[in-house]
Amino acid sequence: STSRRCSCDAPSSSRRSNARLRAPRFPWSGHIVSTPVSPDVPTDSSARWADVRRALLVAYSVALVWSIFVWGLPIDRLLVLSWMAVAFGLGTVGRPFAEVKQTARDWCALVAIYIVYDYSRGMADQLGRPVNYTWLPRIDRFIFLGRDPNVFMQWHFLRTEVQWYDVVGSIVYMTHFVLPVVPLALLRVRNRTAWLQYLRRFGLTLYIAVACFIVFPSAPPWMTAKAGYTQPVARITGRGWWVLHLKTISKTLDRGAAVMNSVAAMPSLHSGCALLITLWLTRNLPWRKRAPFLLFPVIMAVTLVYFGEHYFIDAVAGWLLVLTAWHIAEWWEKRKGLESPPSLFSRGSAPRTEQTPTA
Repeated sequence: STSRRCSCDAPSSSRRSNARLRAPRFPWSGHIVSTPVSPDVPTDSSARWADVRRALLVAYSVALVWSIFVWGLPIDRLLVLSWMAVAFGLGTVGRPFAEVKQTARDWCALVAIYIVYDYSRGMADQLGRPVNYTWLPRIDRFIFLGRDPNVFMQWHFLRTEVQWYDVVGSIVYMTHFVLPVVPLALLRVRNRTAWLQYLRRFGLTLYIAVACFIVFPSAPPWMTAKAGYTQPVARITGRGWWVLHLKTISKTLDRGAAVMNSVAAMPSLHSGCALLITLWLTRNLPWRKRAPFLLFPVIMAVTLVYFGEHYFIDAVAGWLLVLTAWHIAEWWEKRKGLESPPSLFSRGSAPRTEQTPTA
């Protein structure tokens, strides 16, 4: 009788605390079975929406790959931003409206970065500053003890028939149009904190490069040779794709050459972005494990020199550009008390960040 009286006379606060309990009533019994619901356990509805988002993103990836093989890589800025907008939108399917608004604001910030970069790069080509043809080849010859690395490599390796290293070089060169952009879409879907960290470093890299293009417009090796300042250097960037029967990707280079600033050679964004994506993907690894991956930006630099797209000093300047941008972003994050990836020269891994729900 005492236990019955205690259960019947339970305080109202206890009843209120059990308000969140799921209480299914069984028809064959007059009792109520109460099961606590943990807020950390996803509901059936959220799990279904997560499956829907994964399926949509897989379909999106298939459509993107198919589009690349049919029409080539989307170099046009409007197409790039449109593909990103679709990825951002698919990542918000089934999410609360507040997250949808935040995603829209983030996409507008990304659009603003690209617009400012494109207009600034175009301004660098229209200011009428004299283009330098001689300084960079002189620096390269000083580094390599009187030899011009562009001329040397093409003299020893360029053949009439396409070689295997031509194919590898073409693939490495075109990764510049894919790898640096992928985190801008994938990270926003999975981890907004990491997305912001990468966006700061990527944006700073672009803006510092544009400042260099404005101050010091310089001709690439193939243009310098065409103007008669050096020995002949051919522009052979896309020849490897014809062997792979991927002519649409080779045509991408022709479209890009028609809209890009030809005298934006110093520093090399191809070289810099190769280092940026390498440092980002290996940011949680100690240096002894990170070192093998650093071969990728080195291979990119060798490819650029062999293809006549850049001088070696352009590649070195691109690496220094990324290191500068990384340190500026790191300094700003620490000053504002924000989470930051591990320092470039640290041994530990990055602190775990709070992730947004995965796709």
